[in-house]
Amino acid sequence: MTSTRTVPAELPGKKRRIGVMTSGGDAPGMNGAVRAVVRMSISKGCEAYGIYEGYEGLVKGGDLIKQMYWSDVRGWLSEGGTLIGTARCKSFMERPGRLQAAKNMVLKGIDALIICGGDGSLTGADIFRDEWPGLLQELVKNKELTADQIRPFQHLNIVGLVGSIDNDMSSTDATIGCYSSLTRICQAVDFIDATAFSHSRAFVIEVMGRHCGWLALMAAVSTGADFVFIPENPPSADWEASMCRIIKKHRAMGKRKTTVIVAEGALDRQCNKISPARVKDILSNDLGLDTRITTLGHVQRGGAACAYDRMLSTLQGVEAVEAVLDATPETPTPVIAITENKITRKPLMEAVRLTHEVAKAIHAQDFGRAMGLRDAEFDEYYRAHVTTTSTEQSAAMLPEAKRMRIAIVHVGAPAGGMNAATRAAVAYCLTRGHTPLAIHNGFPGLCRHHDDIPIGSVRELEWLEVDSWVSKGGSEIGTNRGLPSEDMPKTAECFGLYKFDGVFFVGGFEAFTAVSELRKARAQYPVFQIPMVVLPATISNNVPGSEYSIGSDTCLNALIDYCDAIRQSASASRRRVFVVETQGGRSGYIATIAGLCIGALAVYTPEEGIGIKMLARDIEHMRETFAKDQGQNRAGKLILRNEHASSTYTTEIIANMIREEAKGRFESRFAVPGHVQQGGIPSPMDRVRAVRLAVKCMSYLEDYAEKSREQVTEDPMSAAVIGVKGARVVFSPMDRLESKETDWKDRRPKDEFWLGLKSVVDTLSGRPTA
Repeated sequence: MTSTRTVPAELPGKKRRIGVMTSGGDAPGMNGAVRAVVRMSISKGCEAYGIYEGYEGLVKGGDLIKQMYWSDVRGWLSEGGTLIGTARCKSFMERPGRLQAAKNMVLKGIDALIICGGDGSLTGADIFRDEWPGLLQELVKNKELTADQIRPFQHLNIVGLVGSIDNDMSSTDATIGCYSSLTRICQAVDFIDATAFSHSRAFVIEVMGRHCGWLALMAAVSTGADFVFIPENPPSADWEASMCRIIKKHRAMGKRKTTVIVAEGALDRQCNKISPARVKDILSNDLGLDTRITTLGHVQRGGAACAYDRMLSTLQGVEAVEAVLDATPETPTPVIAITENKITRKPLMEAVRLTHEVAKAIHAQDFGRAMGLRDAEFDEYYRAHVTTTSTEQSAAMLPEAKRMRIAIVHVGAPAGGMNAATRAAVAYCLTRGHTPLAIHNGFPGLCRHHDDIPIGSVRELEWLEVDSWVSKGGSEIGTNRGLPSEDMPKTAECFGLYKFDGVFFVGGFEAFTAVSELRKARAQYPVFQIPMVVLPATISNNVPGSEYSIGSDTCLNALIDYCDAIRQSASASRRRVFVVETQGGRSGYIATIAGLCIGALAVYTPEEGIGIKMLARDIEHMRETFAKDQGQNRAGKLILRNEHASSTYTTEIIANMIREEAKGRFESRFAVPGHVQQGGIPSPMDRVRAVRLAVKCMSYLEDYAEKSREQVTEDPMSAAVIGVKGARVVFSPMDRLESKETDWKDRRPKDEFWLGLKSVVDTLSGRPTA
């Protein structure tokens, strides 16, 4: 029987009715994606529809497909799981189910679909799109719809977002939820480490990942595990003896604890399953270790999304709406991906094909191909783990002539991941035969205390000393803001005294400045004619040459945890605004990205400044917002202000102005988290990137091993910064960065990549513009 229901009229121009749904296993960050899709759709003049319970809701229709409004998604960023639900749906796998789904979409007037799920869910969506014209014709033929009803809906556009804690989709570096899951794993392993150390035990920890070892590998890198089993690259045929040899060596060196990470899909070279129980038996029987098994299970899926997943889901949700509006009937279905630091669109079915190829390669025991099908970053992490775990590898040792004395120094304020970078650098040096020398307490420590008795500030580092540093915050070798220029002759004297062949700097803008000073002093002090490289490590993320600094992710997580708690207080009292002061120096990066992650009402940055008209607009916007809220839940509001956004309008003054202008209709408070943003345990992202980039830096310095001082001086790349730029990791020469890319007055890059994200924060908060 033909439906007599009125089909909504087609929206004018490029405006669309966009459905959003989550499917497959839940993943932290899915709610952030839904929020971004709903609000971006509305801001573009489109209508947004939430499809509840995944494909089940699409097939059943009715109240499971609802129009969503701006306030419906308030507070969703801090919620775990998926608030619109997800369910397995066998009926959608059959054509009759898809026929009913098509009918339900037409009756709601939906002509575009954004789906957040795994490869199976996204494959189903692409099949649905391919069948769409035929489904509509069949509905007319069956007299379930009329030709007039289907006329406005001849084409269906689909956009995919990958929500998966396993990070098992090819063509993207990260999937929504994977870093939150990694955070849960690392927290668990960090806690287990304390008990393992206390009792000198071994722990075998099983993590999720049937066909993808990303979680296992990243957890191993993040926690300094002794051994890891992943499906893409099984251990050698004699893996039992190899594992025992490494662990026995670590124990002989004095290590009290042993950690082995096993992916649930771990296999040997003959594709036989390697179970945690088997690994436990080997450790217990062959090495005599008191061994326990811990299977983390679904705790890996739970909890609120971490900062990275909130940012990723939000930016990908925004890009998905843009992709819908850009699409033509001929546009292949895209999946929204991220490569290093760049949001991109990739062909969905090509990404799915490559993902399936990995599983096929594993099944065919073609493990080289399986590793090759993962992104280049995956293989780098694997090699970095091997290098930093098994430091006595005779095959990796360099000839005596190529071995270097490499100084490691921290410069600037502490940042999460500094110690992980140092540990990786030391392990690499020992593996290759170099001598790692820590300069304790920066350049003041070098100049004033290098010859202290009994222990000076320049000391060789041993593997056992640094092995536990991977999860430690702060700086174990000490850091401060002192620069070489404070005593350049003494700095040169010490460089010569300790015969440094290269220097690895870990730090923020002060580290960048220090290398600049040493490079410029090479003519006067030949002892500085050695390779030098900076690994940016600062919560401010303001080092020229990189879009990412070690420590910034740790800072963001600390800040959003603080803001989530503050928002809870603000929401409990319903009508309250908190103005929160963030660190970040004269760069508004932290304030802006945190604003994106918590759904801030407004963000004030040094780049934009604060004016009286801006404040007046924001206060009027608050009045209107609170008037519409009418006491709803999650009505608390947050404003973020960078510490240097204005010398006149301080955090307290802004809070007082809001309170005064509110005339009792709502309240205002201010909060200053201060150095909470610097401290704590480093986030897994900062740990793994610290390891990867530190290993690259060591390899980079190593390339200068046999070059003369004259050759080093003539090479502009001999003083460089490693960094993430767009979709690549690059080394940039200091001379170019100094002259063309640095705003020395405000201590930040001239072109800050994140400035465009400020408008996204404003759009998704509904903040009015001038």
